[in-house]
Amino acid sequence: MSAETRLGRVRKELRELLALATPIIIAQLSYTSISFVDTVMSGRVSPRDLAAVALGNSIWVPVFLLMTGVLLATTPKVAQRFGAGQESEIGPLVRQALWLALFVGLCAATLLWNAEIVLRLMKVDEELIVPAMGYLRPVACGFPAVALYHVLRCFSDGLGHTRPSMVLGLFGLLLNIPANYILIYGKFGVPPLGAVGCGWATALVMTCTLLGMLAWIRKAPYYQSSGLFERFDWPEWATIKRLLGIGVPIGVSVFAESSIFAVIALLIGGLGATVVAGHQIALNFSSLVFMIPYSLGMAVTVRVGQALGRGQPRQARFAAGVGMATALAYAFLSASLILLLREPIARIYTPDAEVIAIAAMLIVYSALFQLSDAIQVTAAGALRGYQDTRVTMLLTLFAYWGIGLPVGYALGLSDWFGEPSGPSGLWQGLVVGLTCAAIMLSIRLTSSARKRIRR
Repeated sequence: MSAETRLGRVRKELRELLALATPIIIAQLSYTSISFVDTVMSGRVSPRDLAAVALGNSIWVPVFLLMTGVLLATTPKVAQRFGAGQESEIGPLVRQALWLALFVGLCAATLLWNAEIVLRLMKVDEELIVPAMGYLRPVACGFPAVALYHVLRCFSDGLGHTRPSMVLGLFGLLLNIPANYILIYGKFGVPPLGAVGCGWATALVMTCTLLGMLAWIRKAPYYQSSGLFERFDWPEWATIKRLLGIGVPIGVSVFAESSIFAVIALLIGGLGATVVAGHQIALNFSSLVFMIPYSLGMAVTVRVGQALGRGQPRQARFAAGVGMATALAYAFLSASLILLLREPIARIYTPDAEVIAIAAMLIVYSALFQLSDAIQVTAAGALRGYQDTRVTMLLTLFAYWGIGLPVGYALGLSDWFGEPSGPSGLWQGLVVGLTCAAIMLSIRLTSSARKRIRR
């Protein structure tokens, strides 16, 4: 193949990838911006409210990612059936995924409602536990709705229709801002609720986006061939078991990464509201930046899954390679900008000089792991397209919990290597863990692609 022909293939794949990924990126940025808005608006009330939201996020975000990770099995299964022209099989599959979503959503909500025991076990300051739980319990009420929404979103994404999630993500963000304004600060006769108001606003957004997605799927003509709402099905264990076989490793893999950030937030919970607030700012901004490679990974899942459904394993490998190169290019740009703008970024969140100093210091580490984070999340997305999730789970668990967290604890909270460096050492452990994950997942993706081609 000539260089010109190869370049043409890259351009074509890149256009199709970005056409699929752009709405996902906008949707994910919108969802993450809700947390950004919560953090900024609660930070304007007091460091105590900001710390309460930070601790609440450290609990519910990993649970949310575990739950939605399990449900992500819907995307590659829908994509492969769509690529193979088996659209009549999609509706029954998604109906079973909805039963699974209802179950895991209720389980996750129960965990959040009783999360106080986790805060106490981690010896979080007593004055922060009550507002943190006041924030968490309203969020828990929205979890069944957001679980059902996520399955419908995966169904739509797997068919290659990513615009609904973009529109509804923007809608949720626009709804969250006035809801926060009213509930946090107490407007239009509503008493000021502070961090608790953030929780109720989040639950409201979760419910409204589910209703919006249901209405969209029922009315749009391009969903009708799947027959999702043609009939009612009771749960079928065989189908749900297959979904769990793919989804549980995905959920555990996503949880393995996100829970490290949560554990770090809890480990520093005893260092006071100022340190927790600075960590939350750095974490929140990192999550916002991370949404672009994460969204590219979701798009790569669809591209790989559909190519495999069409019986084109070489095209699947090519799509994965273009996706990883695109994510890497973005990571170079984002890392450079983060290093240059770390202090102005911190000032967006809070006027407190001490919190700004801590946040700016930690944002430097966020810039350092941009490259490895982009590689590992895109490789994980491609592996989901191959439905190769079990080994991926083991590799990520080892990288994050076997390497990253112990290194971070040793540097930040122990005297094994000299004076403990606090949150800086913990974030250094994150850099090490993400780098190991990037290397191992890249090797696994190469192996999986070669095996599929040799079949």
